[in-house]
Amino acid sequence: MASLSSSHFVASFLIAFFISCDIFSSTSAARDLAQKTNSEFLKTSCSATIYRKLCLTSLSSHANAIQTSPKLMASEALTVTLASAKSTSIMMLKLSQSHGMKPREVGAMRDCVEELSDSVDAIQRSIAEMGNFSNSDFQLMISDVQTWVSAALTDETTCSDGFGGNLMNGNLKTVVRGRIVNIAQLTSNSLALVNRYASVHG
Repeated sequence: MASLSSSHFVASFLIAFFISCDIFSSTSAARDLAQKTNSEFLKTSCSATIYRKLCLTSLSSHANAIQTSPKLMASEALTVTLASAKSTSIMMLKLSQSHGMKPREVGAMRDCVEELSDSVDAIQRSIAEMGNFSNSDFQLMISDVQTWVSAALTDETTCSDGFGGNLMNGNLKTVVRGRIVNIAQLTSNSLALVNRYASVHG
């Protein structure tokens, strides 16, 4: 009797084990499929941008959060851009207070800090607007966001232009323009993704 009970227990255990394995396998397969789908959506979305490689590298770690949502794609792009703009703004502010710069360099740095501040503000407003709209006022919302992101891009371009020419310190110009160009490219990509969201929503 004990042997029969033991055999029944083993059989039940094996059945439960194989069912668990099957469930785990199915869950794992579903997760892999979702990740592949999210990755493909990211690639497709980034193909609408000018700086595709930057789009992929800056947003690849956000693919699972974005899933296949054009709205989340645009929002995450703006969030990444905002973080970069903020960190660069802080860097620029510190640099503008350093010693040994020419008057023209100091002036360009201060102008750039102000322009980056405006850029950060415009991107923050865009993110807030993206999160607080209803379908009834979608066109008004998306128009505002497009205007603000475009304004941010203009500010960044103006900042970069201020470091043109040969009167600027070579190393300083390289560092600053490199950071500003990166933000401008992120902003350009964000605008393209906002435009893509507008087109698929409409």
